[in-house]
Amino acid sequence: MTMAFAEKVPTTKRKSRPCKKRLSARLSRGSYPLFSFSPSAFYTRQQISFMDERRGKTPPKRSSRGRRSVSQSSTDSYSSASYSGSSSDEDDVSPREKHQTNSKGFSDFCVKNIRQAAFGRREIEIAEQEMPGLMALRKRASGDTPLKGAKIAGCTHLTAQAAVLIETLVACGASVRWCACNIYSTQNEVAAALAEAGVFYKTIVINILDDGGDLTHVMYKKHPHMFGMIKGIVEESVTGVHRLYQLSKSGTLTVPAMNVNDSVTKQKFDNLYSCRESVLDALKRTTDIMFGGKHVVVCGYGEVGKGCCSALRGLGAIVCVTEIDPICALQASMEGFKVVTLNEVIRQVDVVITASGNKNVVTRDHLDRMKTGCVVCNMGHSNTEIDVGRLVNLSCSSVPSFVVSITAATQALALIELFNAPAGRYKQDVYLLPKKMDEYVASLHLPAFDAHLTELSDEQARYLGIGKAGPFKPNYYRIYPTVQLQSLLTGPVGLWAHTKGSRDILLRYTV
Repeated sequence: MTMAFAEKVPTTKRKSRPCKKRLSARLSRGSYPLFSFSPSAFYTRQQISFMDERRGKTPPKRSSRGRRSVSQSSTDSYSSASYSGSSSDEDDVSPREKHQTNSKGFSDFCVKNIRQAAFGRREIEIAEQEMPGLMALRKRASGDTPLKGAKIAGCTHLTAQAAVLIETLVACGASVRWCACNIYSTQNEVAAALAEAGVFYKTIVINILDDGGDLTHVMYKKHPHMFGMIKGIVEESVTGVHRLYQLSKSGTLTVPAMNVNDSVTKQKFDNLYSCRESVLDALKRTTDIMFGGKHVVVCGYGEVGKGCCSALRGLGAIVCVTEIDPICALQASMEGFKVVTLNEVIRQVDVVITASGNKNVVTRDHLDRMKTGCVVCNMGHSNTEIDVGRLVNLSCSSVPSFVVSITAATQALALIELFNAPAGRYKQDVYLLPKKMDEYVASLHLPAFDAHLTELSDEQARYLGIGKAGPFKPNYYRIYPTVQLQSLLTGPVGLWAHTKGSRDILLRYTV
């Protein structure tokens, strides 16, 4: 979790860690200036209230600082990831030490409590209603089963939205095996619902769908003999894409990989529009503060930073931006945001939001100079932007299912493309998603808005030099893809052109 309130903390000798009861009591009084804890370590508010009523006591009022959400898709902050249905000691037992079976006698899974499956199924059904594009893709592709025979291993945030993607892959004919890439975003009841459906199989992996490159890294380091048997990798995060490009540069990438992170549908919608909503959700749930008139600094004005700034300004906050890129800095200035350095404003701001994806953006020195009560949170992809770590929109709030549908549909199409591509189409390298697929994903989601596209005439299509059905943008049309950023950092001075199998072209002129 990444949510902190800055207070002056004397640099004295660290005391021994308090026990759970004392820690819980201190948190309820707001005595800890910086806090980070696992949702499974504490009872939910409903459970505490129920137990106190049985004892004839009035439940104590809880400090707003200690309150946080543990669900990614439920509107009730306390109804999802910590849901158990009982207050027995069984929930304290590690899932690895339990022997559980679903209603069909299947036991090859590891979840917290298989009895939560019915509740998880309800969450998946709710998510399906908000993911029209992915459901349309499931309906269109399930008849042809384009993934028949595919064996897919996935490592992503295990949420209701991810479950919709997993079951779409199964409907397309794939056998899948999944694990969570982040314990703080895992919805235990959703994992139970997937285990009850029996979608996990023992399998030799043919394709990988990864978030952060963790599964790819484990396969590459610990199972190199199996890594060479993989038909393709689909990666959706900045961190994972960087790892793939490092392998490609060193000549050790032995399988083709699809860079979904730098597709327009991922960058423009997931990063911009999703963060525009989830940043407010997270901050409101955890702090209950009013943002009108508050001074906020957003570190980074990429797509994530743009979404955060837009949302905060809409609530009346006074927003300034820090940037290293002159182009992004100029964009921020043209939008009316003052561009500053963090050291200039650190003593005056009420909220600090990191959205850069870099390391050491907010250091201990910054924390020491903040005024008491300053809120610090991370919206970037990395756990190293500030000392306390995790993503606020995954550990403290929800992510809009509709936006996840766009990204998930892109991932599903990338897997279908890699699995069905003829031999030789993709070499042992990293590829960007063809623009035609980007546009197809967007078209799947337009009916939800009752949007109607204008069709080009033959004369108009000839004038523009494109087909009537697209693609309407060239393949090099990207929003700062990772490969371009690496080229900007490593390319020579002067006029320079970079081609990546005709999939990415960048012209750069440096003075």
